[in-house]
Amino acid sequence: MIKAGLVQTRTGLDPQKNAADLAEAAEKLAVAGADIIFTPEMCGVLDRNTARLKAAATSEALDPAIAALSAVASRHATPIAIGSLAIRDETASADRLANRSIVLGADGRIVARYDKMHLFDVDLPNGDRYRESASFLSGERVQLVDFPWGRLGLTICYDLRFPQLHNALAMAGAQVIAQPAAFTRPTGEAHWHVLLRARAIETGAFLVAAAQSGLHADGRETYGHSLVVDPWGKVLLDMGEEPGTAIVELNLDEVADARARIPNLRHARPLAGAEVAQA
Repeated sequence: MIKAGLVQTRTGLDPQKNAADLAEAAEKLAVAGADIIFTPEMCGVLDRNTARLKAAATSEALDPAIAALSAVASRHATPIAIGSLAIRDETASADRLANRSIVLGADGRIVARYDKMHLFDVDLPNGDRYRESASFLSGERVQLVDFPWGRLGLTICYDLRFPQLHNALAMAGAQVIAQPAAFTRPTGEAHWHVLLRARAIETGAFLVAAAQSGLHADGRETYGHSLVVDPWGKVLLDMGEEPGTAIVELNLDEVADARARIPNLRHARPLAGAEVAQA
């Protein structure tokens, strides 16, 4: 049994304030006994203004959210899965950033990184327009992290719509899958709960989805409803729409039980190219 702590945020444009808010929330969860803490996507700065976002982004070494959360992690010996940050990676293109999950170990050091693989480029019916590829490079690597209690798989937001990634994590032994997000309100209302439940059922894993929520300083509105879903598809936690923190217990024995009852991962077969018949 582990205690997962979730932070739900309404991240703004000031990196220093956002870092302080994250540290305060993480401190509260660590003191309350969380074994691992999860934060949302883009919890350092949330800004759809490309030029302003790039100006605010720093390297990992200079990022204020990493520094603040690292101090909390080491002070309480509590790992933190930072949902994602806009990181300026010196090894990548100068024109685009990494939308990067950072996992801090119990000593506060970075133990894993995952760059978002699937980028959200879309024009929504309500007039909202998103072009993540204008700001970010897509990641290339599936990433898991081993803890004393089990194995964690990493994803970010739009990755939720790609079951092949979640299945790859489950096939590699993930018992818990982090699904941090900044889902828009229209798509969240339509798809958030059902997609998370579907991914949990398909993988027989716990889905832990810390989310952004509310009207942000850049004008976007996110859906909130940070969720934890068990391997059978049951919602264990729904944080609603206000920023805050919560802790939920995960019984990892339920992963093996669900996978024994529905052995779809063992039965999965590679598929050849589709054949199209002429009518």
